[in-house]
Amino acid sequence: MITFKDLSLSNQLQYAIDDLGFEHPTPIQAEAFNVVRSGKDVVGIAQTGTGKTFAYMMPILRDLKFSKQVNPRVLVLVPTRELVLQVVEEIEKIAKYINVRVLGVYGGTNINTQKMAVSQGTDIIVATPGRLYDLALSRAVNLKAVQKLVIDEVDVMLDLGFRFQLLNIFDVLPPKRQNIMFSATMTDDVDELIIDFFRSPEKISIAVSGTPLDNIAQQCYDVPNFYTKVNLLAHLIQDKDTFSKVLVFVSNKKSADRLFEAIEGIFGSEVCVIHSNKTQNYRVRSIRQFDEGENRILVATDVMARGLDLDEITHVINFDTPNFPENYMHRIGRTGRAEHEGNTILFSTEKEHEDKTAIEELMAYQIPKMAFPEDVEISERLTPEERPKHIERNNPHTRPTDEDAPGPAFHEKSEKNSKENLGGSYRREIAKKYKKPKTRGDKNYNKRNKKK
Repeated sequence: MITFKDLSLSNQLQYAIDDLGFEHPTPIQAEAFNVVRSGKDVVGIAQTGTGKTFAYMMPILRDLKFSKQVNPRVLVLVPTRELVLQVVEEIEKIAKYINVRVLGVYGGTNINTQKMAVSQGTDIIVATPGRLYDLALSRAVNLKAVQKLVIDEVDVMLDLGFRFQLLNIFDVLPPKRQNIMFSATMTDDVDELIIDFFRSPEKISIAVSGTPLDNIAQQCYDVPNFYTKVNLLAHLIQDKDTFSKVLVFVSNKKSADRLFEAIEGIFGSEVCVIHSNKTQNYRVRSIRQFDEGENRILVATDVMARGLDLDEITHVINFDTPNFPENYMHRIGRTGRAEHEGNTILFSTEKEHEDKTAIEELMAYQIPKMAFPEDVEISERLTPEERPKHIERNNPHTRPTDEDAPGPAFHEKSEKNSKENLGGSYRREIAKKYKKPKTRGDKNYNKRNKKK
């Protein structure tokens, strides 16, 4: 079996790998090392959790010479702020014995602080596309010295609508550069990006997108509705010894908040939540507390947890069945990392069965179905989305009620605004005060009457 010593690492990189306790590279790390070092454009397809950051950064650092220049030579683009922080941390680990300057920039924080940091000089910038584009537009960062461009989790980046920023960033980069792209899935949008901007790239495909990971045990439950899912989840994760570190995936921010409120009353400080509406500090704190074991349960949306390197997760619970089968693969890739045994559980309502079938077809694997526990209550409470819609036959625009009703921004017209428009209060008040002249031309009429 290949070891890191077979990869022709520099002594500094080998010392850092030894300190981390790694002996054998993952397949993507072994396959990508020489290809990235060759200077060719590279497209890597590998599941989340297979060590993609080290796969592209080891060969880059291997040949990155010391320099005092201000402008960055390596640019790494990632889709979320959390990933910026994680990738910077991973680079600092592996570059422990190398004199290299690494800087992370992302939105949601003071851009002037980041402008000052960039002006101090850096070798490697890790950035979200939006913030990097803002810095480039304000000329705070000059990208003309970039030799290597890495786009990580590119499929998520395109899903989030970053295509415009990516195209603009390509315009300000030097044409002679090495392009390195890593993705967990190969979509049409990703393919189009490769055709337009890559020069005869070498493709490295380690795992087909639908291949179930061998060290992850999968189960599924048929559940009638959201609040029954809540009851089942609470029933399962009460076993703290078995479910010692649980990542719960939901489809959207509303479901994340709704689930968090429902189980916080049961598990208190054991549970935390992240999604894009939370502040940056809140998100970073939640991830850190979950990773360090301070919180046992993390409720997250797909985008927030994509690519995050969270250690020793015992269970991934798919509270909602994902609409796209590839997302299921990304989710379950959060557990069973670094050769640990993993477990994943899927909850599906009747409406979600079609999505579950698509997942099983993609994997060519039928997820074992578990019997619903008898002591779990079947809830009759429905979310607004689950309630039947009562629409009058001749009035399809019936106003919704309860949680579907308009939010605080909606209000009925005030009494003042409900009055009939009589032609403008100013005109009426002036006419009342000064009276109307007898004729249009008799301008002295009011003065004469006033003297009387």
